[in-house]
Amino acid sequence: MFQIGDKVVHPMHGAGVIDSIVDERINGKTQAYYVFRMPVNGLVLKIPTANSNAVGLRAVVDADYADQVIDALAGLQIDVTSNWNRRYRENLERLKSGDLYEVARVIKCLTIRDSQRGLSTGERKMLHSAKQIFISEIVLAKNLPYGVVEGRLNASLMSEGA
Repeated sequence: MFQIGDKVVHPMHGAGVIDSIVDERINGKTQAYYVFRMPVNGLVLKIPTANSNAVGLRAVVDADYADQVIDALAGLQIDVTSNWNRRYRENLERLKSGDLYEVARVIKCLTIRDSQRGLSTGERKMLHSAKQIFISEIVLAKNLPYGVVEGRLNASLMSEGA
């Protein structure tokens, strides 16, 4: 169970802070919810506390692990499938996993694909979402400004010519 002020990550929305825990009555049933606020874009979500594990809510990684992921980005091995539908489904599953390394793989895969052949509208949106998810977690893990983390991510992607 998370507490107010805990830094957590939602697999499909990114990192934020538990603002409060509220009880709400819906359809005659009272349930506790985490009120999850993302500092980067101001998004507010309510996540049932009982379903937080099923949703994939987890604590933000520590600063050392965040550095490891950024440093490993240039050397991450990826498979760029030519089949758009398969590539999209595989990348969506990686995002849903909530694993920071898997999110980094999505970013690298789509960045390489974009530089080689361009991206469809759906993949362009997915790349944008993956970057937001990745950057939001690093921002909270390292207490750095968004622009600094974004620059570090872009530099890491460019170091291998992705």
